[in-house]
Amino acid sequence: MGYAVEDVSVLVVEDDEIDAIAIKRALFDEGLGNQVVHVVDGIEALECLRGQNGREKLCEPLFVLLDINMPRMNGHEFLSELSGDPALDDTVVFVLTTSDDQRDREAVYEKYADGYILKADLAGDYSTLASMLKNYWAMVAPPS
Repeated sequence: MGYAVEDVSVLVVEDDEIDAIAIKRALFDEGLGNQVVHVVDGIEALECLRGQNGREKLCEPLFVLLDINMPRMNGHEFLSELSGDPALDDTVVFVLTTSDDQRDREAVYEKYADGYILKADLAGDYSTLASMLKNYWAMVAPPS
């Protein structure tokens, strides 16, 4: 039995507060705002996914929206941790970044990211991203 789009949790891993607010607003407008959690780096993201250090564990089904360039633990390091953890290796992750570097793109796909989205292509309008996530959930039925 599948889940309704309203049941999807979204973990926004983004160190830019303005982008995080805009993303959360767009998700809410698209009906994906049931549980949106914002963290600023990969360490905090892993704590949310694992329910560690006083953080409540995020419930599945969920998406992760991941920036690459962050302090402490960047997106590449986060994906390495995720892909090496059998309890989390099927997590749906979309990289959302300013980096148009082909090496970054190849590296995240090698670590099983589900998509690579350039912030410049969205031009600050995250409604397109939110709509894509909603459609992805409805059509692909990610792991739960």
